[in-house]
Amino acid sequence: MEMEQLLSSDLGKSLSMAANENRQGRIAVDLSKAGKIEIGREIYLEAQTRGLSLSELLEQPEYDPSPAGSPLDAFERQLALRDIRVGGKTPVTVEMFYRGAPALMPEFMTREIKKGMNMRPELGRLLASSANIASSRYSPIYIDHSALDPAMSLRPVGEGANVPSVNVTEQNNTIVVPDYGLALKVTYKALRYRSMAQFRVLLWYIGYRLQSDKIALVVDTIINGDGNSNAASVVNTDVTGTLDYDDLVKFWNEFYPYQPNVLICHKDKIRSILTLPEFKDPLVGFSFQTNGEITSPLGATLIRCDEVPADYIIGLDNRFAIEEVIGQPLMIEYDKVIEQKIEEAVISESVAYAKVIKESSLVLDSVWV
Repeated sequence: MEMEQLLSSDLGKSLSMAANENRQGRIAVDLSKAGKIEIGREIYLEAQTRGLSLSELLEQPEYDPSPAGSPLDAFERQLALRDIRVGGKTPVTVEMFYRGAPALMPEFMTREIKKGMNMRPELGRLLASSANIASSRYSPIYIDHSALDPAMSLRPVGEGANVPSVNVTEQNNTIVVPDYGLALKVTYKALRYRSMAQFRVLLWYIGYRLQSDKIALVVDTIINGDGNSNAASVVNTDVTGTLDYDDLVKFWNEFYPYQPNVLICHKDKIRSILTLPEFKDPLVGFSFQTNGEITSPLGATLIRCDEVPADYIIGLDNRFAIEEVIGQPLMIEYDKVIEQKIEEAVISESVAYAKVIKESSLVLDSVWV
């Protein structure tokens, strides 16, 4: 009798709810603020005007900021409010998503494409910095001394003597930050009965390919420069048509005082490097077999990019070589996605790459005759 009274009391109901949530592996989430937010074209327009994504806007103090330790962010709480499940054992279909929350689809797509981009983390290993700018043109900085210039060396300064200086100006030529677009064309019929888990994989693939294209843009900037007469210097192997360990050591020496911590190569050149006798060190092989990271005999990470000419090895000190400038972050035409149900939506981004210090990236050419 006492047990029945306990279970029927408020305390008993709270304990029962907590036990049920624990069994299901769930944590109670407060959706009260999320329920007061109306998601529509107007809030997307506000986010765009403020230079934020919808997810970032929802986290602002006037909307639904996530408390510390929250298992869901503000956008995920919007999905939970409408019982939209995009993963797990019982994800909803694309049609069910549209029925329950069509205005959330553009931001969902953007978030999943970004996840696909993060599945190609090599781009981050090539960049010294990344910054957003409010313009379609950008002026890279210019340091008018080489790293070995004695005028920049640390030395005692006598009374009345000139203090060593690093003179920083802007490059003569600005670079254009172009728009890159990809039209996603798919019939709603082809997607409506697919689960959101399946749809996510398509979006991940798109992001993955976009990130691969950006790596190719970095390669082009390193080889040809950013339009300011700063194409990469080329070092030749000792014998044309061959590549040996001594050539790599010579290449490494040419970087001083920088350190070539990344090598970018075509797949055929990666094979040539990996089959060098010096690469058959058991510790190097163990690293490759355990975590998939390819480390060259010189300690640099190898990154595959088939847009690199087959006879080139690009080396760079990623702390100083390349900067990324973003004129417009990743964006999806939210009106078309909401109204036309993805039948044709343009995914766009404005991005460019510039050289920071020219001498921190070089090219090794193995076929130079």
